[in-house]
Amino acid sequence: MTVQRLSTPPRLPLVLARGALASRSRRGPYEHARLPGERLLLPDARIDERRLRAYARVCGFDGGDGKATTGQGPGAAQGYGTAQIRDAGQGPGQPLPATGSPVPPTYPHVLGFPLAMELMARPGFPFPVLGLVHTGIELTQHRALRTGDRPEISVHAEGPAPHRRGSSFDVVTEARLDGALIWHSRSTYLCRHRTADGGRRPEEQPGEQPPGLRLPATDPPPQHPAPQHPAAPLPVREHWDLPSGLGRRYARASGDRNPIHLHPLTAKLFGFPRHIAHGMWTFARALAGTGATDGSEQLTARAEFKAPVPLPSSVAYCVDEPTASAGGYRAPVRVHRFELRSGDDATAPQGAPGAPGARSNGGAEHGEGEGRPRLHLTGEVTSERP
Repeated sequence: MTVQRLSTPPRLPLVLARGALASRSRRGPYEHARLPGERLLLPDARIDERRLRAYARVCGFDGGDGKATTGQGPGAAQGYGTAQIRDAGQGPGQPLPATGSPVPPTYPHVLGFPLAMELMARPGFPFPVLGLVHTGIELTQHRALRTGDRPEISVHAEGPAPHRRGSSFDVVTEARLDGALIWHSRSTYLCRHRTADGGRRPEEQPGEQPPGLRLPATDPPPQHPAPQHPAAPLPVREHWDLPSGLGRRYARASGDRNPIHLHPLTAKLFGFPRHIAHGMWTFARALAGTGATDGSEQLTARAEFKAPVPLPSSVAYCVDEPTASAGGYRAPVRVHRFELRSGDDATAPQGAPGAPGARSNGGAEHGEGEGRPRLHLTGEVTSERP
């Protein structure tokens, strides 16, 4: 794999525009597509503390909306309540994070996203940027990044892999300090297209694994797979009222100004009746709500994006009590599972298909059945016990 060093971060608005234009010429076929064997590397990435402050507030980290309002309202003593995700701008007099303070574990994704978009916007990338669906993410933090750090950020793509709805591939982002890997993530994307067989691929029978999590080739497939049952819903901790301007707040903080998250008019240009919350905001906000990041230098987290969250709307944040992990860890750890659900009966088990950015999978993102129970996000975080 060749490595290309960048002297400055790509300018994300220009890269997004270039990727959108390039998408018009990437019409397949995708069945035998090859990803570029190229790694983009940005040494000494700078953390903008004002942008970090805005990110922490909108995502609920370190004095942001979630921590300031968690447990307020009726039922707080029982772990229930209503949290209002404020639509206002940043309040006056908010202190910047102290030099050397840890940044949220999802923030390195923000540092690497311009490189990821640069990689996908280049001529050698086979899939169109427009219409890609972010279906999931896994991240591992070996040591918390600090505001004074200047990490080396690198991005490359792996795959693709066949999917019953098209082709999936992974974007791997890594952060290093003095050559040591301190953080890495794997984001899985889906390019929806007609498959050669016109339907379900043989390796993706009901109960398929999430994209990027394949059984090893040495393991034979089960002859009589056990029937699949929906998992029991997690208990509701609180409800979040998400305002119309949430997508714009996240865009200002993260730099990711995807038009489907900004305004109903811009979302309609891409087939949505109204705008939707950014999937990475739902992941970061849910992760912050667990409290797992408080005092934890090392953690792993994952999430699957099940269905878009339309704006404005109300969602139920569900999380279970932390449990001890059965894994072989050197120190005591705790495991939190979390979900975002919505609908008239937010405690019902969900199984609706879809993912943020999907354009034709039906459901709430197209204004259909918005009152029915719906699962938007599932995830889990394993962290050190403080």
